[in-house]
Amino acid sequence: MKKRIQFLFGSIALLGMSACSEPYVQPDAPIKEVPFTQVHLNDNFWTPGIETNRTVSIPSAFKECEKNGRFDNFAIAGGLMKGEHRGDFSFDDTDPYKIIEGASYSLAVKYDKALDVYLDSVISLITAAQEPDGYLTTCVTNECYRLSGWWGTHRWEKINSHELYNSGHLYEAAVAHYRATGKRSLLDVAIKNADLVCQVFGPGEGQKHVPSGHPIVEMALAKLYKVTGDGKYLKMAKYFVEETGRGTDGHRLSEYSQDHKPILQQDEIVGHAVRAGYLYSGVADVAALTQDTAYFNALSRIWENMASKKLFITGGIGSRPQGEGFGPDYELNNHTAYCETCAAIGNVYMNYRLFLLHGDAKYFDVLERTLYNGLISGVSLDGGSFFYPNPLSSSGKYSRKPWFGCACCPSNVSRFIPSLPGYVYAVKDDQVYVNLFLSNKAELKVDKKKIILEQETDYPWKGDIRLKIAQGNQNFTMKLRIPGWVRGNVLPGDLYAYADNQKPVYRVSVNGQTVESDVNNGYLSIARKWKKGDVVEVHFDMLPRIVKANPKVEADRGRVAVERGPIVYCAEWPDNRFNVHSVLLNQHPQFKVTEKPELLYGINQLTTDAQALSYDMAGKLVAKDVELTLIPYYAWAHRGEGDMEVWLPIDVSATSTQLQEAGVWEDNGFFKN
Repeated sequence: MKKRIQFLFGSIALLGMSACSEPYVQPDAPIKEVPFTQVHLNDNFWTPGIETNRTVSIPSAFKECEKNGRFDNFAIAGGLMKGEHRGDFSFDDTDPYKIIEGASYSLAVKYDKALDVYLDSVISLITAAQEPDGYLTTCVTNECYRLSGWWGTHRWEKINSHELYNSGHLYEAAVAHYRATGKRSLLDVAIKNADLVCQVFGPGEGQKHVPSGHPIVEMALAKLYKVTGDGKYLKMAKYFVEETGRGTDGHRLSEYSQDHKPILQQDEIVGHAVRAGYLYSGVADVAALTQDTAYFNALSRIWENMASKKLFITGGIGSRPQGEGFGPDYELNNHTAYCETCAAIGNVYMNYRLFLLHGDAKYFDVLERTLYNGLISGVSLDGGSFFYPNPLSSSGKYSRKPWFGCACCPSNVSRFIPSLPGYVYAVKDDQVYVNLFLSNKAELKVDKKKIILEQETDYPWKGDIRLKIAQGNQNFTMKLRIPGWVRGNVLPGDLYAYADNQKPVYRVSVNGQTVESDVNNGYLSIARKWKKGDVVEVHFDMLPRIVKANPKVEADRGRVAVERGPIVYCAEWPDNRFNVHSVLLNQHPQFKVTEKPELLYGINQLTTDAQALSYDMAGKLVAKDVELTLIPYYAWAHRGEGDMEVWLPIDVSATSTQLQEAGVWEDNGFFKN
């Protein structure tokens, strides 16, 4: 089965040509993706999470769709049953689409006949719901006027109806399912819908002259173009990009949807954070496929604003619950930080595509930080519950839930996690980029020749990586990403800086011989004729570090964050028998690293000496010597509701001395603490 799936993936262009109205044009992005089906993980950190996603997250998400009427809505639209449309949002159709996408990725990694058959049954409902001309949004077809505030009284009436958002997720699911199985059932539905979209929208007379409203259709159309070769899908994606911020039809322009000015005039990231991540990902796709340098430059300006002024230390984006969006520059409050899980996924999408455009490791530095912190914090370690926002400080009453009325985050996590293998490597001509460090075996095509790489590592807990050429004898350049945290850069720009004097080092060798090479754009390049059995060994010093924020970040003045490697740490109440909000770090803290395989599915724990501040009965300030324990941020909120802090006071002015007893946690046996 594995060989069959690989064949299907490699033959996608040929299989899709029957659907093309124009000759297939091979997409020509500057740097080529390595399909996730060609990278097989055997990693101690990620493989269990991907398996949990397959066995818990995806099945539970499908059950929630069954329970909450998502599938019934398609059945009603298709005339297969009678009943009232259920749900509170016009975009509820996207939940099944996103889960189908994730399930398809999962099928490609590990075939499951029962899941394959289940997907066929769900797709049959979707197919039945599609109207003869290709239209597909169930609340409109079902005439659910209870939701008319979203969509109005007829198709495409409102710019924020989410009809195109539904279409975008449909295309993403269809492409994933086709790539994983070779079946055209959902792909044909997507093509029929996309053909309708191309008729309804555009610059021509009688067409609707509007942007997409809630972006994702842009990058989805680009993906559909790559699969089918039909150039009109790329043209449609480019149209939606170009129409953004123009107000051709006279609609009110809005920062909320990044529709306030044309993209080429934008230089600040504003509005709804998820929409921003999706829109600029689509812009990057269009820029890459059309080689439009103007969009390259616009994206660079927008990204610089985000990375240097609006990015949380965890990689989260979107500071405000109001509008689920960005605030002004340097507004990075911790207790009220929104940092929606979907926005973290959008941040990964955007940075990955910018890397494919530019080949600069700074984008992967942001991607890696988001991946290990602000993204996986959005799903519980057992895969069954989810965060919508991800704050960096908590005083309790905060826990993950199995589902939400607006269920975008559970379904989004379910689709993202199994796609991770596709982010490890990339290829450009005779260059192989090694971007992420996790144990795997990968098959790459370099100058049309097959190379098999084997990577072994205990990253992110240890900084040693071993890369072996398992097959291949040829000249190529291996480009190893040297993470910013190794090179002394917390993140690109001056938003964060290390506040200690440590100088971690890195070493690279080939067959035991040290490699001396400059690092350019974050990559150390090794150009040679490689042969089977060659071994590259990499060592990164992985030291606990303290980080300070730019003084313009008011919320973090007098505070530091603690990280080790790519992992950001936090102080949480079960590990500390004092109020973590009142702790004061030593000016020069020393940390002890302890492996805790039995705790929170296996972590490295940090401890350090500190002081807890309070007032005695006479009202006098008291400082008590304590041992402060820190855990990875992604693992918090698994042992009950209580206090948590990422940014810890190191200056007295930043402390809290509120009288508050720490919570008492009793192990329920699940985490075997």
